[in-house]
Amino acid sequence: MGSRIAKVTLDGEGLRFVGTTNSGHTIVLDDGVGNTGGRPADLLLLALAGCTAFDVISILRKKRQDVASYSVDAESAQMAEHPNAFTRIDVIHVVAGAGLDPAAVARAVELSATKYCSVGSTLASGITETHHGYRVTDTATGVETTGEVVVMGPHLNPLTPTTEG
Repeated sequence: MGSRIAKVTLDGEGLRFVGTTNSGHTIVLDDGVGNTGGRPADLLLLALAGCTAFDVISILRKKRQDVASYSVDAESAQMAEHPNAFTRIDVIHVVAGAGLDPAAVARAVELSATKYCSVGSTLASGITETHHGYRVTDTATGVETTGEVVVMGPHLNPLTPTTEG
């Protein structure tokens, strides 16, 4: 499938950011003080719910299930201390329709969870390396400094900063 790019840009003095997706759409992220957009952790749950919803409704339609309404609830438990990592996520698919086959719904959910949903697979796998780095440009001199601070995930290999002019 290739790579995806997401970008968030500070928008004002508070903690409001405008995020731009790989497909060019935007979404506002904010904290509880500004309260003009979703919190980042909320968006992770939303991404999981949306990813599995796409899969399940597609599968149910292919199985010719008569779905009148469908939603996905994602509820999480988080650690009390920083970094407030999720310790559990419950994903409940709420499906209604005439003559729905519960076995077809269960199979669609299973296929999404075990085969198709990239967000769920990423969260569950533990295989993802996340590299945290920086690029700083001194606007007075034009000197750019870059570096990688830490690698999180299955491999720890922080790199030292480099300076380029």
